[in-house]
Formats: sequence, structure tokens, C-alpha cells
Amino acid sequence: QMRLVESGGGLVQPGGSLRLSCVASGGAFSRYLMAWFRQAPGKDREFVAWITWSGGTTYYRDSVKDRFTISRDNVKTTAWLQMNNLKPEDTAVYYCAGGPLTPTSNSFDYDYWGQGTQVTVSS
Repeated sequence: QMRLVESGGGLVQPGGSLRLSCVASGGAFSRYLMAWFRQAPGKDREFVAWITWSGGTTYYRDSVKDRFTISRDNVKTTAWLQMNNLKPEDTAVYYCAGGPLTPTSNSFDYDYWGQGTQVTVSS
């Protein structure tokens, strides 16, 4: 029953930064693993990062590990993705997702999805 709403996307120049937000409502946010996925035109949806329910453990795909940071606040029922030093290849629709009780990078294991927010990196 949880609903997720992303925001914060936009157009930025290479090397710029964006902070994406995902606000959850209607569910037990604090019990769920939260994750970010992205999908570029003509490509499959790919995993970006996840964070455990306590926020104590995170995991990133290699291409963003040194540039992105995922975080969450269970009181605010919000997850964020801080993206620094953005590159053109980061251009995609970014989705937040939740649902699993144990860590996973498989999109099929997630029950709840946001509507997506567009991130475009271009000069």
C-alpha cells in the first residue's frame, strides 16, 4: 500500500549535482529496503543503489559508487539520492523503489515504485 513520489530531477551540466527525493506514504517505510533504479531511452532498467531499513548499509553499482550517496530518514519517510559530478551517461529516468525485507538489486523483488523523475546531463 505504500506510495512513492520522486522529485528533484532536472537538466544539469556535466560535473554538476542533483539531489533526488523520494517521499513515501501509506506504508511501513521503515521496514523496507529502499533503492534507486534508472532507465535510459532504449535501455533496460538498471540498479543504482540500495539502503537497508536502518540506513546502516548501502550498496552501489560501480559506475556511481564514488559520486552518488543514498540516504534515508525513517521519521520523515524519505529517501534521497545525492548525485555529484554528473556525467552525460547518467541521463535517465530515475525511480525509487521499496518492498524487500532483505537487500537485493533485482527490480523484480520490489513491490512499490515511484513515477520517476527525469535527470538530463548535458552542456
